[in-house]
Amino acid sequence: MEETKNESAAEKKSELLSMSYDELTELLAGIGEPKYRVSQIFPQLHRGIAPEEMTNISKKTARAISEKAEYRLPEIELKLVSAIDGTVKYLFRLGDGNCIETVLMRYRHGNTVCVSSQVGCRMGCAFCASTIGGKIRDLSAGEILGQIIAVTKDSGERVDNIVMMGIGEPMDNYDNVLKFLKLVNDERGICIGYRHISLSTCGHADGIRKLAAEKLPITLSLSLHAHDDATRSRIMPVNRRWPLAEVLDACREYRDATGRRISFEYTLIEGQNCTTEDAAALAGMLNGALRKGTAYPIHVNLIPVNAVKETGLRPPEPADVRKFSEALEKRGIRATVRRTLGPDINASCGQLRRQTMKDGAPAPTSGKATEERKATE
Repeated sequence: MEETKNESAAEKKSELLSMSYDELTELLAGIGEPKYRVSQIFPQLHRGIAPEEMTNISKKTARAISEKAEYRLPEIELKLVSAIDGTVKYLFRLGDGNCIETVLMRYRHGNTVCVSSQVGCRMGCAFCASTIGGKIRDLSAGEILGQIIAVTKDSGERVDNIVMMGIGEPMDNYDNVLKFLKLVNDERGICIGYRHISLSTCGHADGIRKLAAEKLPITLSLSLHAHDDATRSRIMPVNRRWPLAEVLDACREYRDATGRRISFEYTLIEGQNCTTEDAAALAGMLNGALRKGTAYPIHVNLIPVNAVKETGLRPPEPADVRKFSEALEKRGIRATVRRTLGPDINASCGQLRRQTMKDGAPAPTSGKATEERKATE
């Protein structure tokens, strides 16, 4: 019976990585530590150092902290390194056994990490592997932050930019995501500037408006994927709750509140949304909704759909992708085709986790990618 009580108490422990500087100050005050102690502990937590590993606090203090709150980073279950471009895909295992995916992408301008915000996703987008099986739970702010810390520790490299485009819909986990953004920006911790953070949403208009009110200068990226409500509702069920007119209105509100340009993601799916007529209609919608006679810059990032066995969706031919892009450019919309990183490791999110859920073994790699698995007993 005693063991059950102890397990229950452990489950109720706070997470050190989810604590703000002020919250950690309060915890330390509660165990009789002086106020200056937080300046010694907070930065080390954000560098991946657990209390018991800290050399500038006593073992007694470390034990007292651990009795009140736990420090846990996600563990590497599987790590895939692309032989083509050095992109690294991590399958992380969380404390409760659930798995998420995180990707380290190396660019000339610095390292970018794509983080997950939920275990699974309930948005149901037709082209996305992350949503197959639905949402299991939200990630805490500390679990999102922990992905950045774990990647930094493993790679030995600084993370310069963050994209919230991994598993989950960030706006569906709004409070934890907002706390994460403030934690990762804290100058006493990792200190990544808001302008180096992008958040992608499938069109959660209420969340966009709430984030606009915070006036944080992060880049908002809207997953658009169609120019009309009928097509978008078929591809993205969220559109039935927040149709295009409402979503674009929320985007205008965000732009006006933050001064930041909105980026639009558009997945090209053969037979669904990728003709030159679709491109012309898309340009007309965006010009009408966002420009209204002004020179406001509009950027659309084109993404040929990833082939996921369960969806049966196919990307258009490269020539058709080029024609779609040219049709947008002709109408004043800047268009780029997303460069595929880590093609030999399936670097798009959701597929490794899905395979793990299915049969207990992560999906095999292809080509000459380096594969590192967690050691088994």
